[in-house]
Amino acid sequence: MNANGHAVRHAPAAKSLYRGQRAAFLTQHGKERIVGPVLEGFVGCQVERAMGYDTDRLGTFTRDIPRAGTQIEAARQKARIGMQLAGLPLGLASEGSFGLDPYAGMFPWNVEFVVFLDDLLGLEVVGMAQGRANSRQVLAASWEDAEGFARAVHFPEHYLVVRPDHEGDPRIGKGIADWPAFRAAYDKAASQSPHGRVFIEVDLRAYANPTRLVTIRLAAVDLGRRLASLCPVCRAPGFWAVESIAGLPCQACGRPTREPRALIDGCLKCGHRVTRACHDPVCADPARCDFCNP
Repeated sequence: MNANGHAVRHAPAAKSLYRGQRAAFLTQHGKERIVGPVLEGFVGCQVERAMGYDTDRLGTFTRDIPRAGTQIEAARQKARIGMQLAGLPLGLASEGSFGLDPYAGMFPWNVEFVVFLDDLLGLEVVGMAQGRANSRQVLAASWEDAEGFARAVHFPEHYLVVRPDHEGDPRIGKGIADWPAFRAAYDKAASQSPHGRVFIEVDLRAYANPTRLVTIRLAAVDLGRRLASLCPVCRAPGFWAVESIAGLPCQACGRPTREPRALIDGCLKCGHRVTRACHDPVCADPARCDFCNP
């Protein structure tokens, strides 16, 4: 806590409840190598990969197995399964989604959640990050089209997925990671298509998509900061913003806007709350003002 009674952020807790404890992470795409060091740095817990369950059964980005429920629900289910497999009271899992950006609706966008479950305290803490994605698709009519697309999406650093004719064809070639394999998969898919067309997309699995890995790491950092922020009353982790209060003044006219002028930090365990003013920025952009920009 600082002199104003507000939670200090962006620094690991000096005495974390999780230091030296083990947390199960159910993943088969290498995400524990990204998330584990981040959480160890913030709260000192040891992230261990849980084995024995194919997470593709819960949904795939190639749409051959649809995801049941919401993004948060899927991550929560993964975490729970990992905890059961490992026999641990702590667990975490991540889940990503892809679409268009929420601002202009023009750019590929990735939202990542990392869910942390603590059965000892009965807590669920969620980290989140979002940003530009490398998730493009193309229907190629020639090898020249396919090759140009592959170079544009930074293949082979980002893997590719290939199938004949359209995005719903079940004949899928996944994990394509070099040019000879890509050419062979393209030729096979083209021969299977009645029109010689090949549907190509960027592989969105974590280990196959370095752009997505960056966003997963940022979500892990957000989670680590939340876990390291302790309630000033009961010392439970996850003391973080749970509500915002609108009214930040417009930089041009001084009228209140819909932008937050204060945040309310809340405890997930005891319900204690603290209101803190927003100081960055001190004024809202006039583009966000309903009077200046109706």
